[in-house]
Amino acid sequence: MLSGLLMVVDQNTRWLAPARFVIGTALDPLEFAARSPYLAFREIADFFTDRATLQDRLTALEDENLELKAVLLRFDAIAQENDTLRALLNSQAPLAHTTLIAELIALVPEPAEAILDKGRRHGVRVGQPVIDAAGLFGQVVETTAITSNVRLVTDPSHAVPVYVLRNGVRAIAVGDGLGNLTLKYAAATLDVRVGDELNCSGLGGRFPYGYPVGVVTGTTQDAAEPFLRTTIKPRAALDRSRHLLVLTGIPGDRARVDGASISD
Repeated sequence: MLSGLLMVVDQNTRWLAPARFVIGTALDPLEFAARSPYLAFREIADFFTDRATLQDRLTALEDENLELKAVLLRFDAIAQENDTLRALLNSQAPLAHTTLIAELIALVPEPAEAILDKGRRHGVRVGQPVIDAAGLFGQVVETTAITSNVRLVTDPSHAVPVYVLRNGVRAIAVGDGLGNLTLKYAAATLDVRVGDELNCSGLGGRFPYGYPVGVVTGTTQDAAEPFLRTTIKPRAALDRSRHLLVLTGIPGDRARVDGASISD
């Protein structure tokens, strides 16, 4: 009854307000202490929830970053390929021949040949020369309907008439089978020096006049031998070129492949 009487008094008067204030103040620490474990648990739960969320977001950003890097690498590759094709197309300027862009799809080590993704169906014929953006790459020696085999200039069975840009001296450059070329039967008195540029002479009509073939990197003259030994580095990027030009405007099917030479 006493508690009921106090409630009636408290509801209708303010006599007990000071007592209620004193009691509430005294109980605040107890209430805080009682609620502390709950508050702490909630803070910890929020912390780990936020941490997990941030970790998931970080993982997602890392995955996105990896994908963007992959895309960027692809763009770099495309840009480089475009530069290569642009240089290749610019190399057609001095040529009065129709050309066909082909892509290298395989290599054959013996004999040294490259397989292209263009064949008879595209106008490729045996005997047609193949170039890259820097120089003579080789000559078509075999074709199918959709592919063709190109004998590299460095193969011993490949020969091309050349002239020395410095003085006009003519000779025949053949592959040495070791990644370079040499002058075949070059007289010991031939005026050829290290650093000389050798271009296609155009004799025989097989290879276009003036197109770069290689640069002389070494000469050896032995008094006991009648011929000059030379080492010629090919201008074409034989180990790097991927896109090539087949000079389809030059008639094919006239080349001779007899194990000794491939030229007119």
